[in-house]
Amino acid sequence: MWRGAAVRAVRGAGSSRAASGAAAAQLRRRLEGELEEIRGAGTWKSERVIASRQGPHLRLAGGGAGILNFCANNYLGLSSHPQVIRAAVQALEEFGAGLSSVRFICGTQSIHKDLEEKIARFHQREDAILYASCFDANAGIFEALLTPEDAVLSDELNHASIIDGIRLCKANKYRYKHMDMQDLEAKLQDAQKHRLRLVATDGAFSMDGDIAPLREICQLAQKYDALVFIDECHATGFLGPNGRGTDELLGVVDKVTIINSTLGKALGGAAGGYTTGPKPLIDLLRQRSRPYLFSNSLPPAVVGCASKALDLLMESNAIAQSMAAKTQRFRSKMTAAGFTISGKDHPICPVMLGDARLAAVMAEDMLSRGIYVIGFSYPVVPKGKARIRVQISAVHSDEDIDRCVEAFTEVGRKHGALP
Repeated sequence: MWRGAAVRAVRGAGSSRAASGAAAAQLRRRLEGELEEIRGAGTWKSERVIASRQGPHLRLAGGGAGILNFCANNYLGLSSHPQVIRAAVQALEEFGAGLSSVRFICGTQSIHKDLEEKIARFHQREDAILYASCFDANAGIFEALLTPEDAVLSDELNHASIIDGIRLCKANKYRYKHMDMQDLEAKLQDAQKHRLRLVATDGAFSMDGDIAPLREICQLAQKYDALVFIDECHATGFLGPNGRGTDELLGVVDKVTIINSTLGKALGGAAGGYTTGPKPLIDLLRQRSRPYLFSNSLPPAVVGCASKALDLLMESNAIAQSMAAKTQRFRSKMTAAGFTISGKDHPICPVMLGDARLAAVMAEDMLSRGIYVIGFSYPVVPKGKARIRVQISAVHSDEDIDRCVEAFTEVGRKHGALP
């Protein structure tokens, strides 16, 4: 009897393995088919391997040296700033590699609290809370703040992390046309039946390089008794007279309630994100925000980087101010060459091409001329809106910018993007 049961068990296990193998093979075929569709559509995204520090000049793995980098979010050139690197090393030596824990258990160090205080002071807000990324900050705020009694009104071109964060919450959801204030007002009128109304928008839109009309948004929010939330990942550190972002640039610092932003772009370029705003909100996030409660603390070296980057910004606005002239130089020269550049007065300068294959081929040809840029296509941007997104950094020289424009002009003519 025992032997019969054992034989049946073995046979059953073999049958289970066969079923599992068949399922795995079916999954593989489906995935390979989807990947082939991506390749066939010309939207395959390859990763180039960098063998040097982040900066305006790169060395690529495989021998590519002297490459001009025009596609990083290193707006202020602080990713490899000597003082930022030294601050990271000092924090690593003094506070270790990491906390091996979340904040409320045993993962909060004095440097975390110091950085949160510094962020709040920089943005002129009451308090701040750190996250592993701004994606996590956006994933954590809406669910903790909004209930089924509330409403959130989101720009249709908001960053994916805002969209995903809003999906997690149970509030009533409205999507208004991109930067369309008439549509936003209509949606606010409809949302009056809800307890709390929150308008959520990127301060600067990462794919298009345009800046949200915050003055008008804040006026509508005041008219309809709503709150304003902005994601400042592509604004913190360089927009506004002191680099505090779009609310400073447009003079509405006191009218924006909540700011989410990143430490992983202009502020050192390592990692990390944060929410800053009213202290009761920050206190609530510490109690209920899932990405905060269930993610390890930021590594000390990352905290050290960001803290020093903020010190440099608050000591002088010279780095932030250097962006405007360089951005204008690139935009004006590219426009004169015949290209269409999306957005206005922002170091994100999308060269609009429309066709995904054209964007990919031109980006590869630019690399052969020593210019590192990336083509963007669906699903990162809408279909038919493919582009090469160029990003200007404070550490680009005028000669770097001119060389980039010359390469674009040559490649554009070669591939029919210019007459």
